[in-house]
Amino acid sequence: MEICNLMTKYICIHGHFYQPPRENPWLEDVEMQDSAHPHHDWNERITEECYRQNAASRILGNDRKVVDIVNNYENMSFNFGPTLLSWLEEKAPDVYGRILEADKNSVKKFSGHGSAIAQAYNHMILPLANDRDRQTQVQWGIYDFKSRFNREPEGMWLPETAVDTPTLETLVDNGIKFTILAPRQAKKVRPLGEEEWEEVNDSTLDTTVPYTCKLPSGREIAIFFYNGPASHDIAYGGLLHSGENLANRLTNSFPEENEQCKIVHIATDGESFGHHHRHGDMALAYCFHHISHHDDAELTIYAEFLDKCPPRHEVEIWEDSSWSCVHGVERWRSNCGCAGDQSKSGQQQWREPLRNALDWLRDSMNKIYEQRMSEFTSDPWSVRGDYISVILDRSPENITSFIEDHTNQELTDDDKVTFMKLLEMQRNAMLMYTSCGWFFDHIGGIETVQIMQYAARCIQLCHEISGEDLEAEFMKFLEDAPSNEDLFENGSEVYEQYVKPSKIDLVRVGAHFALSSVFEEEEKGEFPVFCYSAKIKDFSRIEAGIQVLSVGRIHIKSQITLETTDLDMIGLYLGGQNLLATVGPRMGGKRFQQTTDKLIKTFHRGENVEVFRLMNVWPEGRNYSLKHLFKDEQRRIVNEILATTFDEIENSFRHIYEYHFAIMQMLRNMNMPLPTSLAAPAAFIINTDIIRELQQDQIDIKWLKNLVDQSKRLSLKLQDEVLGFETSRKINRLMDDFRENPDNIEDLKLTTELLAALKPTTGSIDLQNPQNIFFEQVRTTYPEMQEKAEKGDENAKQWVESFTKLAQHLELSLP
Repeated sequence: MEICNLMTKYICIHGHFYQPPRENPWLEDVEMQDSAHPHHDWNERITEECYRQNAASRILGNDRKVVDIVNNYENMSFNFGPTLLSWLEEKAPDVYGRILEADKNSVKKFSGHGSAIAQAYNHMILPLANDRDRQTQVQWGIYDFKSRFNREPEGMWLPETAVDTPTLETLVDNGIKFTILAPRQAKKVRPLGEEEWEEVNDSTLDTTVPYTCKLPSGREIAIFFYNGPASHDIAYGGLLHSGENLANRLTNSFPEENEQCKIVHIATDGESFGHHHRHGDMALAYCFHHISHHDDAELTIYAEFLDKCPPRHEVEIWEDSSWSCVHGVERWRSNCGCAGDQSKSGQQQWREPLRNALDWLRDSMNKIYEQRMSEFTSDPWSVRGDYISVILDRSPENITSFIEDHTNQELTDDDKVTFMKLLEMQRNAMLMYTSCGWFFDHIGGIETVQIMQYAARCIQLCHEISGEDLEAEFMKFLEDAPSNEDLFENGSEVYEQYVKPSKIDLVRVGAHFALSSVFEEEEKGEFPVFCYSAKIKDFSRIEAGIQVLSVGRIHIKSQITLETTDLDMIGLYLGGQNLLATVGPRMGGKRFQQTTDKLIKTFHRGENVEVFRLMNVWPEGRNYSLKHLFKDEQRRIVNEILATTFDEIENSFRHIYEYHFAIMQMLRNMNMPLPTSLAAPAAFIINTDIIRELQQDQIDIKWLKNLVDQSKRLSLKLQDEVLGFETSRKINRLMDDFRENPDNIEDLKLTTELLAALKPTTGSIDLQNPQNIFFEQVRTTYPEMQEKAEKGDENAKQWVESFTKLAQHLELSLP
């Protein structure tokens, strides 16, 4: 063990990067979230605003231009929620790769220790969990970490830093060496080897040294208590307005007396660095740059510091404490008054009944799980512990191997489905305890609805496995959970309104396919439908003007539970919102053909009433409509249906804009504001035309500049966020093309002209990817072109001139 020299100062910044699992429990995918517009969902939005930014953050020179691009994750301690990493791996693999690369590089930088630490799997409050769930949360978190970072984790982040002694024992059970807590979670301390304790609080605790916590089992774990004031000021006090100020704040936080090595360290939500505070990633990058180029202190991470400077003090923690609730862990089980949206009522009487409902549901399902899983294995809970290997790899081969390795008999197909449903019931039972469900003020909030959906999925699986329906009793518990908003009286009504309609079974998947099929010409084959597959056996699609009839036979399979069903379907579209489908069990082949022939003939004759009748007498068939489509496809089809309406609105607004353009100019020339009846249509048309132009393959830059000029002359408000989003997409495409063909001067010129025209209009353009590509070319193509230009090559001269102009608009400095 290397013991550090006296008077050595270290600085560590920890980022807790986390988003709650947002996947629809039945589709295993995040559906469209309108509140994240113009992005598809909040995971996507925060990735662009934070996770991607920190993977390639900018350092500015004295002229405020970019002089370097760095990966912040290499220089900081960090943890990513496992469920978030799963999403990033699939939806943003480049960002995911940079995170893994950063940890790999950090091992070389920090004496063989990596920047990343593990996290308990899905952010369950561990002191409120039962022993099995706590063990599985830690076990799954470690397995997930090892599968991604290819090494053992040394530390683990506890959700909300919520801690008690059993939680620390569980960490040690699984080989974890340290964790990070808030200073108010320390109860008393003493030097190692001494008997007398000193009571401490968040003001008197020395956070510049690590502590050891001795456990009842005779083992111990190291604990770091972060610097509370500095961490608070990063999140809420404006400390991220300047990277230099942040660096100075940290280097000036060491105590005056320094008889041993000290560490000033902070911990905060990673989303502070870019999402909560725009350009927070750049402040962080410059902070690292500043510290690295001065001798005041040395950057480190917890594992390295612990190796160099082991604890010399012992600590006793406050049981059931956390970093985000001054009442301990009451935020997740009682009306303590803490909430993430303090502007609301501040009353959360619903929290305890909700937890009681989930605890009852968990315990009821556990009995069924043990009973049924014992039919396949002698150790049901060990199987659940190992199930993380399937969650991370749902390939058919891996599922087959898992079932064979964990059962004591050869299973039938039905048994395999039951086996997988039992494990999925347990996985969703873990997810329904995700802490965000209690974090905010209203039981009808999206986070609480999300965990209720996990509960509903558990109830559904339990019913399919055992025949026992727990939903009615569960909803009775929710009746005791009062709502703070007038829209609902209690949690049961929230469940009825938001959760029940979202439930999906294989027939509903077939209905989605049937409703979608009238808008697309399908071919025989197998198609993915989120985490299901639909195999078309027979299919006919007939058009009559705008009206469409589709009839077919499909085989639906869940890739999660392996469950399958065969269905017959009818889809009918009569224009407008009149979209219908009937789906039912497979009928005999001869009868199906006769029914199909009759439907098609009736449809050809235009006898829609008779088509309706035939659909309604379909044997055991269920009827579906537009509202039963899954959200993303529903939105796409609604937009398609409303296209004519949108065109009518646009034509009307365009007429007002063009017919009264001269009047609007006159009013503005006299410094008179435009009346809303003129300004609104004009703004709509100019915004629409600019965005439409940006979406074209070939842009008419002269027309685009004219539109921007018109908006300025008429003092019209452009849609800043949407315009910035579309401009960023277009510039990204141009720069990607330039990367593939760096000799293309036209891409350089067009990108420059676009930035010149639109950058003064919107502050929402994301320049990260263009800047990254520019820096690549500075190291590769630019020196070659510069050399050619100096030798008189005219094309090279034009290229260098265009490249230099682009640098100015990208706010970059050339070497």
